[in-house]
Amino acid sequence: MLFNSIGFAIFLPVAFLLYWFMPQKVRQLILLALSLCFYMFGGPAYVLLVIAAALVTYTAARAVEKETDEKKKKRILILALVLCIGMLVFFKYFNFAGEAVADIFRLFSVPVQPLTTKLLMPAGISFFTFQAVGYCIDVYRGKIPAEKSFPKLLLFVSFFPQIMAGPIGRAEQLLPQLDCKREFDESRASEGLRQMLWGFSKKLLIADTLARYVNIVFDNAQEFGFFGLTLIMATVLYTFQIYCDFSGYSDIAIGTAKLFNIDLMKNFNSPYFARSVKEFWSRWHISLSTWFRDYVYIPLGGNRCSEGRNALNLMITFLLSGLWHGADWTFVIWGGLHGIYQVTENFCHRHLAKKEYRTMKERDIPRSRLWGICHGVLTFALVSFAWSFFRANSVSDALYIASHMPRGLGHPVNSYIMMLNNMVLDNRKLLILGIYILVLMTVDYFALKKDLYQAMGRWKLPLRWAVYVALTTFVIVMSLNGGTTQQFIYFQF
Repeated sequence: MLFNSIGFAIFLPVAFLLYWFMPQKVRQLILLALSLCFYMFGGPAYVLLVIAAALVTYTAARAVEKETDEKKKKRILILALVLCIGMLVFFKYFNFAGEAVADIFRLFSVPVQPLTTKLLMPAGISFFTFQAVGYCIDVYRGKIPAEKSFPKLLLFVSFFPQIMAGPIGRAEQLLPQLDCKREFDESRASEGLRQMLWGFSKKLLIADTLARYVNIVFDNAQEFGFFGLTLIMATVLYTFQIYCDFSGYSDIAIGTAKLFNIDLMKNFNSPYFARSVKEFWSRWHISLSTWFRDYVYIPLGGNRCSEGRNALNLMITFLLSGLWHGADWTFVIWGGLHGIYQVTENFCHRHLAKKEYRTMKERDIPRSRLWGICHGVLTFALVSFAWSFFRANSVSDALYIASHMPRGLGHPVNSYIMMLNNMVLDNRKLLILGIYILVLMTVDYFALKKDLYQAMGRWKLPLRWAVYVALTTFVIVMSLNGGTTQQFIYFQF
Protein backbone atom coordinates (compact mmCIF):
# COMPACT_ATOMS: atom_id res chain seq x y z
CA MET A 1 0.00 0.00 0.00
CA LEU A 2 1.34 3.41 -0.96
CA PHE A 3 1.46 6.18 1.63
CA ASN A 4 0.30 8.60 -1.08
CA SER A 5 -2.88 6.65 -1.85
CA ILE A 6 -6.55 6.80 -0.94
CA GLY A 7 -6.18 3.34 0.59
CA PHE A 8 -3.67 4.58 3.15
CA ALA A 9 -5.84 7.61 3.93
CA ILE A 10 -8.56 5.14 4.97
CA PHE A 11 -6.28 2.52 6.52
CA LEU A 12 -4.37 4.82 8.90
CA PRO A 13 -7.29 6.30 10.89
CA VAL A 14 -8.92 2.85 11.12
CA ALA A 15 -5.64 1.36 12.39
CA PHE A 16 -5.18 4.22 14.86
CA LEU A 17 -8.67 3.86 16.33
CA LEU A 18 -8.51 0.06 16.48
CA TYR A 19 -5.17 0.13 18.27
CA TRP A 20 -5.95 2.72 20.94
CA PHE A 21 -9.56 1.70 21.64
CA MET A 22 -8.73 -1.96 22.15
CA PRO A 23 -7.65 -3.34 25.54
CA GLN A 24 -3.90 -3.17 26.16
CA LYS A 25 -3.48 -6.94 26.27
CA VAL A 26 -4.52 -7.36 22.62
CA ARG A 27 -2.91 -4.27 21.09
CA GLN A 28 0.23 -6.09 20.01
CA LEU A 29 -1.84 -8.68 18.11
CA ILE A 30 -4.02 -5.93 16.62
CA LEU A 31 -0.92 -4.09 15.37
CA LEU A 32 0.46 -7.34 13.96
CA ALA A 33 -2.78 -8.08 12.11
CA LEU A 34 -2.88 -4.52 10.76
CA SER A 35 0.74 -4.77 9.59
CA LEU A 36 0.16 -8.03 7.75
CA CYS A 37 -3.01 -6.66 6.15
CA PHE A 38 -1.09 -3.55 5.08
CA TYR A 39 1.55 -5.69 3.39
CA MET A 40 -1.02 -7.95 1.74
CA PHE A 41 -2.28 -5.04 -0.36
CA GLY A 42 0.89 -5.47 -2.44
CA GLY A 43 0.32 -9.19 -2.99
CA PRO A 44 -1.38 -11.53 -0.49
CA ALA A 45 0.86 -14.53 -1.21
CA TYR A 46 4.08 -12.66 -0.46
CA VAL A 47 3.11 -12.16 3.18
CA LEU A 48 4.23 -15.78 3.56
CA LEU A 49 7.79 -14.63 2.84
CA VAL A 50 7.64 -12.14 5.71
CA ILE A 51 6.39 -14.87 8.03
CA ALA A 52 9.08 -17.25 6.74
CA ALA A 53 11.88 -14.71 7.37
CA ALA A 54 10.59 -14.09 10.89
CA LEU A 55 10.19 -17.82 11.59
CA VAL A 56 13.73 -18.66 10.41
CA THR A 57 15.34 -15.93 12.50
CA TYR A 58 13.12 -16.64 15.51
CA THR A 59 14.03 -20.34 15.50
CA ALA A 60 17.72 -19.69 14.83
CA ALA A 61 18.02 -17.02 17.53
CA ARG A 62 16.39 -19.28 20.16
CA ALA A 63 18.70 -22.15 19.17
CA VAL A 64 21.79 -19.90 19.24
CA GLU A 65 20.91 -18.64 22.71
CA LYS A 66 20.50 -22.17 24.10
CA GLU A 67 23.60 -23.60 22.40
CA THR A 68 26.89 -23.53 24.33
CA ASP A 69 29.21 -24.81 21.61
CA GLU A 70 30.56 -21.85 19.62
CA LYS A 71 31.03 -23.84 16.42
CA LYS A 72 27.42 -25.06 16.50
CA LYS A 73 26.18 -21.55 17.23
CA LYS A 74 28.03 -20.29 14.18
CA ARG A 75 26.61 -23.06 12.00
CA ILE A 76 23.07 -22.20 13.11
CA LEU A 77 23.66 -18.54 12.31
CA ILE A 78 25.12 -19.33 8.88
CA LEU A 79 22.16 -21.58 8.06
CA ALA A 80 19.72 -18.82 9.03
CA LEU A 81 21.61 -16.25 6.95
CA VAL A 82 21.71 -18.60 3.95
CA LEU A 83 17.95 -19.18 4.15
CA CYS A 84 17.02 -15.50 4.59
CA ILE A 85 19.52 -13.98 2.18
CA GLY A 86 18.95 -16.88 -0.23
CA MET A 87 15.27 -15.91 -0.37
CA LEU A 88 16.27 -12.31 -1.13
CA VAL A 89 18.79 -13.41 -3.78
CA PHE A 90 16.28 -15.68 -5.51
CA PHE A 91 13.53 -13.11 -5.87
CA LYS A 92 15.72 -10.08 -6.51
CA TYR A 93 18.83 -11.36 -8.31
CA PHE A 94 17.99 -14.67 -10.00
CA ASN A 95 17.18 -13.08 -13.37
CA PHE A 96 20.14 -10.71 -13.09
CA ALA A 97 22.52 -13.61 -12.43
CA GLY A 98 21.03 -15.68 -15.26
CA GLU A 99 21.47 -12.85 -17.76
CA ALA A 100 25.02 -12.14 -16.52
CA VAL A 101 26.02 -15.79 -17.03
CA ALA A 102 24.50 -15.75 -20.53
CA ASP A 103 26.43 -12.56 -21.34
CA ILE A 104 29.70 -14.19 -20.25
CA PHE A 105 29.08 -17.16 -22.56
CA ARG A 106 28.28 -14.78 -25.43
CA LEU A 107 31.69 -13.16 -25.00
CA PHE A 108 33.14 -16.51 -26.08
CA SER A 109 30.64 -16.81 -28.97
CA VAL A 110 28.61 -19.45 -27.13
CA PRO A 111 24.89 -18.68 -27.56
CA VAL A 112 23.07 -19.35 -24.29
CA GLN A 113 19.47 -18.56 -23.44
CA PRO A 114 19.41 -16.86 -19.99
CA LEU A 115 17.61 -18.78 -17.26
CA THR A 116 15.01 -16.43 -15.76
CA THR A 117 11.70 -16.50 -13.91
CA LYS A 118 8.58 -14.37 -14.26
CA LEU A 119 8.04 -13.95 -10.53
CA LEU A 120 7.47 -10.40 -9.31
CA MET A 121 9.85 -9.14 -6.63
CA PRO A 122 8.02 -8.85 -3.29
CA ALA A 123 7.74 -5.25 -2.11
CA GLY A 124 10.18 -4.30 0.63
CA ILE A 125 12.00 -7.65 0.61
CA SER A 126 15.42 -6.00 0.95
CA PHE A 127 14.26 -4.06 4.00
CA PHE A 128 12.49 -6.74 6.04
CA THR A 129 15.18 -9.33 5.20
CA PHE A 130 17.98 -7.06 6.46
CA GLN A 131 15.97 -6.27 9.58
CA ALA A 132 15.49 -9.97 10.34
CA VAL A 133 19.13 -10.81 9.59
CA GLY A 134 20.38 -7.97 11.78
CA TYR A 135 18.29 -9.29 14.69
CA CYS A 136 19.71 -12.79 14.32
CA ILE A 137 23.32 -11.53 14.20
CA ASP A 138 22.76 -9.35 17.28
CA VAL A 139 21.51 -12.38 19.25
CA TYR A 140 24.55 -14.39 18.10
CA ARG A 141 26.87 -11.59 19.24
CA GLY A 142 25.15 -11.47 22.63
CA LYS A 143 23.97 -7.87 22.21
CA ILE A 144 20.33 -8.77 22.87
CA PRO A 145 18.46 -11.82 24.21
CA ALA A 146 16.44 -13.96 21.82
CA GLU A 147 12.81 -12.91 21.67
CA LYS A 148 10.56 -15.57 23.23
CA SER A 149 7.32 -14.41 21.60
CA PHE A 150 7.03 -15.24 17.90
CA PRO A 151 4.12 -12.79 17.30
CA LYS A 152 6.23 -9.99 18.77
CA LEU A 153 9.21 -10.86 16.54
CA LEU A 154 6.92 -11.10 13.52
CA LEU A 155 5.59 -7.64 14.35
CA PHE A 156 9.18 -6.38 14.60
CA VAL A 157 9.86 -7.66 11.06
CA SER A 158 6.51 -6.58 9.56
CA PHE A 159 5.67 -3.30 11.40
CA PHE A 160 3.68 -1.54 8.68
CA PRO A 161 5.16 1.99 8.64
CA GLN A 162 8.64 0.65 7.83
CA ILE A 163 8.20 -2.70 6.07
CA MET A 164 8.12 -1.27 2.53
CA ALA A 165 11.13 1.07 2.60
CA GLY A 166 12.53 1.30 6.09
CA PRO A 167 14.03 2.74 8.16
CA ILE A 168 15.69 -0.64 8.83
CA GLY A 169 15.02 -1.13 12.53
CA ARG A 170 17.39 -2.50 15.14
CA ALA A 171 16.00 -5.04 17.58
CA GLU A 172 17.55 -3.45 20.67
CA GLN A 173 15.76 -0.19 19.92
CA LEU A 174 12.45 -1.34 18.44
CA LEU A 175 11.53 -4.64 20.14
CA PRO A 176 11.10 -3.16 23.66
CA GLN A 177 8.67 -0.59 22.22
CA LEU A 178 6.33 -3.28 20.90
CA ASP A 179 5.08 -4.31 24.33
CA CYS A 180 1.36 -3.96 24.95
CA LYS A 181 1.52 -1.64 27.97
CA ARG A 182 1.94 1.68 26.19
CA GLU A 183 -0.15 4.78 26.81
CA PHE A 184 -1.28 7.29 24.20
CA ASP A 185 1.06 10.31 24.11
CA GLU A 186 -0.72 13.31 22.61
CA SER A 187 2.44 15.42 22.25
CA ARG A 188 4.28 12.63 20.44
CA ALA A 189 1.29 11.95 18.18
CA SER A 190 1.09 15.66 17.30
CA GLU A 191 4.80 15.67 16.54
CA GLY A 192 4.27 12.63 14.33
CA LEU A 193 1.50 14.36 12.38
CA ARG A 194 3.76 17.37 11.79
CA GLN A 195 6.52 15.10 10.52
CA MET A 196 4.07 13.28 8.25
CA LEU A 197 2.85 16.59 6.83
CA TRP A 198 6.40 17.65 5.99
CA GLY A 199 7.07 14.22 4.49
CA PHE A 200 4.01 14.44 2.24
CA SER A 201 5.04 17.97 1.25
CA LYS A 202 8.49 16.79 0.19
CA LYS A 203 7.05 13.88 -1.77
CA LEU A 204 3.99 15.44 -3.43
CA LEU A 205 5.19 19.02 -3.89
CA ILE A 206 8.89 18.66 -4.62
CA ALA A 207 9.77 15.08 -5.60
CA ASP A 208 6.79 14.44 -7.88
CA THR A 209 7.12 17.89 -9.48
CA LEU A 210 10.82 17.40 -10.18
CA ALA A 211 10.11 13.91 -11.56
CA ARG A 212 8.17 15.39 -14.50
CA TYR A 213 11.27 17.16 -15.80
CA VAL A 214 13.81 14.54 -14.76
CA ASN A 215 11.97 11.73 -16.55
CA ILE A 216 11.89 13.64 -19.84
CA VAL A 217 15.69 13.55 -19.97
CA PHE A 218 16.62 10.26 -18.34
CA ASP A 219 14.00 8.25 -20.21
CA ASN A 220 15.43 9.54 -23.52
CA ALA A 221 18.98 10.34 -22.43
CA GLN A 222 20.76 9.88 -25.74
CA GLU A 223 18.57 12.49 -27.45
CA PHE A 224 19.94 15.35 -25.32
CA GLY A 225 23.71 15.20 -25.73
CA PHE A 226 24.34 18.18 -27.99
CA PHE A 227 24.14 20.65 -25.09
CA GLY A 228 25.28 19.03 -21.85
CA LEU A 229 23.55 21.58 -19.62
CA THR A 230 20.31 19.63 -20.10
CA LEU A 231 21.98 16.49 -18.71
CA ILE A 232 23.56 18.45 -15.85
CA MET A 233 20.28 20.12 -14.90
CA ALA A 234 18.38 16.80 -15.01
CA THR A 235 21.03 15.22 -12.78
CA VAL A 236 20.89 18.06 -10.24
CA LEU A 237 17.09 17.96 -10.17
CA TYR A 238 17.19 14.19 -9.69
CA THR A 239 19.60 14.71 -6.78
CA PHE A 240 16.87 16.66 -5.01
CA GLN A 241 14.06 14.43 -6.29
CA ILE A 242 15.43 11.24 -4.79
CA TYR A 243 16.22 12.99 -1.53
CA CYS A 244 12.71 14.45 -1.18
CA ASP A 245 11.14 11.17 -2.32
CA PHE A 246 13.02 8.92 0.09
CA SER A 247 13.39 11.26 3.06
CA GLY A 248 9.71 12.14 2.57
CA TYR A 249 8.85 8.45 2.86
CA SER A 250 11.01 8.15 5.99
CA ASP A 251 9.32 11.18 7.55
CA ILE A 252 5.89 9.68 6.89
CA ALA A 253 6.98 6.29 8.29
CA ILE A 254 8.56 7.80 11.41
CA GLY A 255 5.61 10.13 11.93
CA THR A 256 3.10 7.28 11.51
CA ALA A 257 4.96 5.17 14.09
CA LYS A 258 4.74 8.07 16.57
CA LEU A 259 0.94 7.87 16.34
CA PHE A 260 1.35 4.46 18.00
CA ASN A 261 3.88 5.84 20.52
CA ILE A 262 6.77 4.09 18.77
CA ASP A 263 10.05 5.73 17.77
CA LEU A 264 11.79 4.61 14.59
CA MET A 265 15.42 5.28 13.76
CA LYS A 266 16.26 8.67 12.20
CA ASN A 267 17.11 8.03 8.56
CA PHE A 268 18.27 11.39 7.18
CA ASN A 269 20.16 14.30 8.68
CA SER A 270 20.50 17.11 6.11
CA PRO A 271 22.82 15.05 3.86
CA TYR A 272 23.46 17.73 1.24
CA PHE A 273 25.23 19.85 3.84
CA ALA A 274 27.93 17.18 4.16
CA ARG A 275 31.51 18.31 3.54
CA SER A 276 32.83 14.90 2.51
CA VAL A 277 31.41 11.73 1.02
CA LYS A 278 32.14 9.94 4.29
CA GLU A 279 30.07 12.54 6.14
CA PHE A 280 27.36 12.25 3.47
CA TRP A 281 26.97 8.57 4.31
CA SER A 282 26.63 9.39 8.01
CA ARG A 283 23.64 11.55 7.05
CA TRP A 284 22.03 9.63 4.14
CA HIS A 285 19.87 6.51 4.63
CA ILE A 286 21.42 6.15 8.07
CA SER A 287 19.67 2.87 8.88
CA LEU A 288 21.19 1.20 5.79
CA SER A 289 24.67 2.76 6.02
CA THR A 290 25.00 1.77 9.69
CA TRP A 291 23.69 -1.73 8.84
CA PHE A 292 26.45 -2.22 6.26
CA ARG A 293 28.98 -0.72 8.65
CA ASP A 294 28.06 -3.05 11.53
CA TYR A 295 27.36 -6.27 9.62
CA VAL A 296 29.69 -6.04 6.60
CA TYR A 297 32.43 -3.40 6.88
CA ILE A 298 33.54 -4.03 10.48
CA PRO A 299 33.46 -7.87 10.18
CA LEU A 300 35.66 -7.53 7.08
CA GLY A 301 38.21 -5.69 9.21
CA GLY A 302 36.97 -2.10 8.98
CA ASN A 303 39.84 0.38 9.28
CA ARG A 304 41.79 -1.68 11.83
CA CYS A 305 44.03 -3.11 9.13
CA SER A 306 46.47 -2.06 6.44
CA GLU A 307 45.62 0.82 4.13
CA GLY A 308 45.23 -1.52 1.16
CA ARG A 309 42.97 -3.90 3.04
CA ASN A 310 40.89 -0.99 4.31
CA ALA A 311 40.43 0.21 0.72
CA LEU A 312 39.31 -3.29 -0.27
CA ASN A 313 36.87 -3.41 2.66
CA LEU A 314 35.36 -0.09 1.59
CA MET A 315 35.01 -1.17 -2.03
CA ILE A 316 33.36 -4.50 -1.10
CA THR A 317 30.94 -2.73 1.25
CA PHE A 318 29.89 -0.10 -1.28
CA LEU A 319 29.64 -2.53 -4.18
CA LEU A 320 27.33 -4.69 -2.06
CA SER A 321 25.39 -1.57 -1.07
CA GLY A 322 24.96 -0.72 -4.73
CA LEU A 323 23.83 -4.25 -5.54
CA TRP A 324 21.39 -4.14 -2.60
CA HIS A 325 19.62 -1.26 -4.32
CA GLY A 326 18.85 -3.23 -7.42
CA ALA A 327 19.78 -6.03 -9.80
CA ASP A 328 21.41 -3.81 -12.41
CA TRP A 329 24.97 -2.82 -13.22
CA THR A 330 24.04 0.86 -12.92
CA PHE A 331 23.54 0.38 -9.17
CA VAL A 332 26.80 -1.55 -8.85
CA ILE A 333 28.68 1.26 -10.60
CA TRP A 334 26.95 3.82 -8.36
CA GLY A 335 28.12 1.91 -5.29
CA GLY A 336 31.60 1.54 -6.78
CA LEU A 337 31.84 5.30 -7.35
CA HIS A 338 31.06 5.97 -3.69
CA GLY A 339 33.66 3.38 -2.70
CA ILE A 340 36.25 5.11 -4.89
CA TYR A 341 35.29 8.47 -3.41
CA GLN A 342 35.90 7.25 0.12
CA VAL A 343 39.15 5.44 -0.71
CA THR A 344 40.40 8.65 -2.33
CA GLU A 345 39.33 10.75 0.66
CA ASN A 346 41.18 8.41 3.03
CA PHE A 347 44.32 8.54 0.87
CA CYS A 348 44.28 12.34 0.80
CA HIS A 349 43.74 12.52 4.55
CA ARG A 350 46.58 10.08 5.29
CA HIS A 351 49.15 11.38 2.82
CA LEU A 352 48.30 14.90 1.65
CA ALA A 353 46.94 16.59 4.78
CA LYS A 354 49.21 18.46 7.19
CA LYS A 355 51.23 16.07 9.31
CA GLU A 356 49.59 17.16 12.57
CA TYR A 357 46.16 16.41 11.06
CA ARG A 358 46.87 12.91 9.72
CA THR A 359 46.30 11.15 13.03
CA MET A 360 43.20 13.19 13.85
CA LYS A 361 39.64 12.27 12.98
CA GLU A 362 38.21 14.35 10.16
CA ARG A 363 35.57 15.97 12.36
CA ASP A 364 38.18 17.14 14.89
CA ILE A 365 40.34 19.03 12.38
CA PRO A 366 39.86 22.83 12.60
CA ARG A 367 38.51 24.12 9.28
CA SER A 368 37.72 27.58 7.94
CA ARG A 369 34.25 28.49 6.71
CA LEU A 370 35.58 28.85 3.16
CA TRP A 371 37.02 25.33 3.35
CA GLY A 372 33.64 24.02 4.49
CA ILE A 373 31.77 25.74 1.66
CA CYS A 374 34.22 24.58 -1.04
CA HIS A 375 34.25 20.99 0.19
CA GLY A 376 30.47 21.05 0.56
CA VAL A 377 30.08 22.09 -3.08
CA LEU A 378 32.60 19.47 -4.21
CA THR A 379 30.84 16.74 -2.20
CA PHE A 380 27.47 17.74 -3.67
CA ALA A 381 28.93 17.61 -7.19
CA LEU A 382 30.44 14.15 -6.65
CA VAL A 383 27.24 12.78 -5.11
CA SER A 384 25.12 14.28 -7.91
CA PHE A 385 27.37 12.79 -10.59
CA ALA A 386 27.00 9.35 -8.99
CA TRP A 387 23.20 9.78 -8.91
CA SER A 388 23.22 9.98 -12.73
CA PHE A 389 24.33 6.32 -12.81
CA PHE A 390 21.73 5.40 -10.18
CA ARG A 391 18.90 6.95 -12.23
CA ALA A 392 20.04 5.95 -15.72
CA ASN A 393 17.99 3.24 -17.44
CA SER A 394 21.13 1.40 -18.61
CA VAL A 395 24.91 1.50 -18.36
CA SER A 396 25.12 2.82 -21.94
CA ASP A 397 22.78 5.70 -21.02
CA ALA A 398 24.82 6.45 -17.89
CA LEU A 399 28.10 6.53 -19.81
CA TYR A 400 26.51 8.70 -22.50
CA ILE A 401 25.31 11.18 -19.86
CA ALA A 402 28.70 11.26 -18.12
CA SER A 403 30.62 11.80 -21.37
CA HIS A 404 28.27 14.44 -22.81
CA MET A 405 27.77 16.65 -19.74
CA PRO A 406 30.62 19.05 -20.71
CA ARG A 407 29.37 19.57 -24.28
CA GLY A 408 28.24 23.05 -25.25
CA LEU A 409 29.13 24.67 -21.92
CA GLY A 410 31.28 27.17 -23.81
CA HIS A 411 28.01 28.58 -25.22
CA PRO A 412 26.05 29.31 -22.03
CA VAL A 413 23.16 31.26 -23.61
CA ASN A 414 22.45 28.62 -26.25
CA SER A 415 22.88 25.87 -23.65
CA TYR A 416 20.38 27.55 -21.33
CA ILE A 417 17.78 28.04 -24.06
CA MET A 418 18.14 24.44 -25.25
CA MET A 419 17.92 23.17 -21.69
CA LEU A 420 14.59 24.98 -21.17
CA ASN A 421 13.24 23.66 -24.47
CA ASN A 422 14.43 20.10 -23.90
CA MET A 423 12.93 19.87 -20.41
CA VAL A 424 9.68 21.73 -21.30
CA LEU A 425 10.62 24.43 -18.81
CA ASP A 426 10.43 28.21 -18.81
CA ASN A 427 11.88 30.87 -16.52
CA ARG A 428 8.79 30.93 -14.29
CA LYS A 429 8.72 27.15 -13.80
CA LEU A 430 12.46 27.09 -13.16
CA LEU A 431 12.05 29.84 -10.57
CA ILE A 432 9.32 27.85 -8.79
CA LEU A 433 11.57 24.77 -8.69
CA GLY A 434 14.36 26.94 -7.31
CA ILE A 435 12.06 28.25 -4.56
CA TYR A 436 11.03 24.70 -3.61
CA ILE A 437 14.69 23.64 -3.35
CA LEU A 438 15.61 26.79 -1.41
CA VAL A 439 12.84 26.16 1.13
CA LEU A 440 13.96 22.53 1.44
CA MET A 441 17.59 23.46 2.07
CA THR A 442 16.61 26.22 4.51
CA VAL A 443 14.57 23.77 6.56
CA ASP A 444 17.45 21.25 6.43
CA TYR A 445 19.90 23.92 7.59
CA PHE A 446 17.85 24.83 10.65
CA ALA A 447 17.18 21.13 11.31
CA LEU A 448 20.91 20.77 11.99
CA LYS A 449 20.51 23.06 14.99
CA LYS A 450 17.20 21.96 16.53
CA ASP A 451 14.34 19.48 16.32
CA LEU A 452 11.93 21.44 14.12
CA TYR A 453 8.94 19.21 14.85
CA GLN A 454 9.22 19.78 18.58
CA ALA A 455 9.97 23.47 18.06
CA MET A 456 6.83 23.89 15.95
CA GLY A 457 4.82 22.29 18.75
CA ARG A 458 5.83 25.20 20.99
CA TRP A 459 4.45 27.85 18.62
CA LYS A 460 1.29 29.65 19.66
CA LEU A 461 -1.84 27.73 18.72
CA PRO A 462 -3.21 30.14 16.04
CA LEU A 463 0.16 30.34 14.23
CA ARG A 464 0.68 26.58 14.42
CA TRP A 465 -2.69 25.77 12.94
CA ALA A 466 -2.37 28.48 10.31
CA VAL A 467 0.80 26.75 9.09
CA TYR A 468 -0.86 23.31 9.19
CA VAL A 469 -3.89 24.46 7.18
CA ALA A 470 -1.85 26.48 4.69
CA LEU A 471 0.64 23.70 4.01
CA THR A 472 -2.04 21.01 3.78
CA THR A 473 -4.12 23.13 1.39
CA PHE A 474 -1.07 23.91 -0.74
CA VAL A 475 -0.14 20.22 -0.97
CA ILE A 476 -3.67 19.26 -2.03
CA VAL A 477 -4.04 22.07 -4.57
CA MET A 478 -0.63 21.46 -6.15
CA SER A 479 -1.21 17.70 -6.26
CA LEU A 480 -4.55 18.13 -8.03
CA ASN A 481 -3.45 20.96 -10.30
CA GLY A 482 -1.40 19.04 -12.84
CA GLY A 483 0.42 16.96 -10.27
CA THR A 484 1.75 13.50 -11.08
CA THR A 485 1.55 11.28 -8.04
CA GLN A 486 4.19 8.59 -8.36
CA GLN A 487 5.25 5.51 -6.46
CA PHE A 488 8.05 6.07 -3.97
CA ILE A 489 11.40 5.38 -5.64
CA TYR A 490 12.68 3.07 -2.90
CA PHE A 491 9.65 0.78 -3.16
CA GLN A 492 11.46 -0.99 -6.01
CA PHE A 493 14.26 -2.02 -3.65
